[in-house]
Amino acid sequence: MFTGLVEEVGSIHSITKLQNSSRIVINCSKVLQDLRLGDSISTNGVCLTVTKFDDSSFTADVMTETMRKTNLKDLSVKDKVNLERALRVGDRLGGHLVSGHIDGVGTIEGFKKEDIAVWISIKAPQDILKYIVYKGSVAIDGVSLTVAYVDESIFKVSIIPHTKDLTTLLDKNVGDSVNLECDMIGKYVEKLMNFNSSYKPKQDISVDFLKENGFL
Repeated sequence: MFTGLVEEVGSIHSITKLQNSSRIVINCSKVLQDLRLGDSISTNGVCLTVTKFDDSSFTADVMTETMRKTNLKDLSVKDKVNLERALRVGDRLGGHLVSGHIDGVGTIEGFKKEDIAVWISIKAPQDILKYIVYKGSVAIDGVSLTVAYVDESIFKVSIIPHTKDLTTLLDKNVGDSVNLECDMIGKYVEKLMNFNSSYKPKQDISVDFLKENGFL
């Protein structure tokens, strides 16, 4: 579990392409502190498992499903990525609860400067937009942000200078893809609202059940 507060911007050191997956090595420093094999690091919002590390980088395997569902497949050597270590119990939760499981990919439609902030417009598919709520939370490439506008085709967020300096969001261009993770509360509410109340669990195994089905 993560918070969407980026700790460090790392850079891609190498990418080894396999048949449908990849092995990536990311140069970084801060997220390596207290790191252990098997730890999770949010990389552009994607929860990746550390399979190897040294004093200047970590390695992670990116499976086929992750390549299909995220923009990690578009990365090249020297590209910048947002990094965050997993949340520790007892830490301050300054952003919102982020699982690192990407719901889909959006496309940057435009940037607009307004005083100290920059608005980013992002086009997203309907199966993503249905969870985007005005003044709700969304993670964009692993960055926890507040939705400032939403309609039937796009949503907008506003980037303050602090977020600009500590993330990759304003290094992107119109047309670039971004990983999107919607607030998980909405997804759980939808699941509960649509749960089939007529579903009946399988009956417990009993002597009568065994007799009825020819086992006794």
